[in-house]
Amino acid sequence: MDEPIPVTRDVAGGTAKLLPDVDRARAWLLTVDGAPQSYVDLDDPSYLEFEYARRIGHVLDAAAAPGRPLTVLHLGGGALTLPRYVAATRPGSRQQVVEADRGIVELVAEHLPLPAGAGITVRAEDARAALESAADAGADVIVADVFGGSRVPAHLTSVEYARSAARVLRPGGIYVANLADGAPFDFLRAQVATLASVLPEVCLIAEAPVLRGRRFGNVVLVASTAPLPTDALARRAAADAFPARVEHGAALARFAAGAVPVSDAEAVGSPEPPAGAFGVG
Repeated sequence: MDEPIPVTRDVAGGTAKLLPDVDRARAWLLTVDGAPQSYVDLDDPSYLEFEYARRIGHVLDAAAAPGRPLTVLHLGGGALTLPRYVAATRPGSRQQVVEADRGIVELVAEHLPLPAGAGITVRAEDARAALESAADAGADVIVADVFGGSRVPAHLTSVEYARSAARVLRPGGIYVANLADGAPFDFLRAQVATLASVLPEVCLIAEAPVLRGRRFGNVVLVASTAPLPTDALARRAAADAFPARVEHGAALARFAAGAVPVSDAEAVGSPEPPAGAFGVG
């Protein structure tokens, strides 16, 4: 069998690369301008390499009874890691993926095609525009994993955006987002306040050193109108190779104290990561 070789292509966001994993026969890492975007194992789509993806996977696992199909809207697609995960763990799920970078959509379709009957549709469109045009109460879960380079775009951080997400969710549905921040957490604290103003049940999942402000990193934010399965999430997150904490209730209220929701007019993207925070050597 021929050895897999890297693929490089210019896309809207910069230079995309698909890099084979020497340790897993059909696994690939997608980077854009050196920043990791997705990791996919085509032989085992339930395998989640990135810690933040595993934490979102925990949310998806706890969103309904095991194996029950879900209707999921993914804002941000990359190499379709999480849609593939849902298709593998919850057969029969209906999933829509919105990826703004058409070049990435085409690259992934060509080199990492979805299996037949996956129940996943992918389209190239801006995440906010797609959310605003989506039907009311059509999704059990919205997964937001959108980065322009290494930053979450400002137009996906406002109260108006959160209201659109709430409208698209079914009653008791779950919104889960991959964010990135570090001390003093001005962005993350504002995001907690913003989401909580619309979806009042909120928790954060992250490694303790990140939540304590010792280093910049990914934080998964989860929000709903219904109580979240925080105990189940805490057990799963604590059992990971890199254990994470679930912050909610009074502890989260203290973390976000003084933060206020942000409107479209005031919204800013997430901060630029420190040099080397997410790069691939």
